Amino acid sequence: MNALILAAGRGERLRPLTDATPKPLLPVRGKALIQWHLEALARAGIQQVVINTAWLEQQFPVTLGDGSRWGLQIHYSYEGRDHGGALETAGGITKALPWLGHLFWVVSGDVFLPDFNFDAEAVRRFESSDRLAHLWLVPNAPHHPKGDFGIDAEGLACAEGERFTWASVGLFRAEMFAGIAIGTKLPLRPLLDRALAQRRLGAELWPGRWVDVGNAERLAEASR
Repeated sequence: MNALILAAGRGERLRPLTDATPKPLLPVRGKALIQWHLEALARAGIQQVVINTAWLEQQFPVTLGDGSRWGLQIHYSYEGRDHGGALETAGGITKALPWLGHLFWVVSGDVFLPDFNFDAEAVRRFESSDRLAHLWLVPNAPHHPKGDFGIDAEGLACAEGERFTWASVGLFRAEMFAGIAIGTKLPLRPLLDRALAQRRLGAELWPGRWVDVGNAERLAEASR
């Protein structure tokens, strides 16, 4: 299993902090926010990690190196250098596919998930299913009160009933991104909605700590 950490965003709501530092490299409890993911992936036995970059992307290899300090091999997918800017989520995943294999983890570099386990058993369940993606959801935060998806009795994402917020972590199949040209700027939500309509989008509720580090207040919350 390989993993992609999404780290290409500008972080407008965290300015002026992000004028000089990419959001995933901001410190949370004594280390870069992205380092929490790298350590968790290493604990799970994952060895290959891709980080997509755009804003101030030259800082990532300087700060993180090749990943060997965590027992990882990091590949950098340079969207700024190659395409002039971030490709959004689906576009970023598509560009990174050559390093990712047929199924892989995706996690956003700007969420704080200190308790999340990139569980091998979850991977096995996903691989044996026909699902295109499996998402972990969390209770809705005040800044996103309507949520994203519900969960039906079969463990599939749905549009009805109580809705929860996607925690920006999930398992994906490369098949989901078939036909998208590398360099295409494309959000992920239309692909998720298509998988939901096909009943191929799994979901489960994540009970652990989660902070979407979208502004200075939530950065402080994660640090506490």
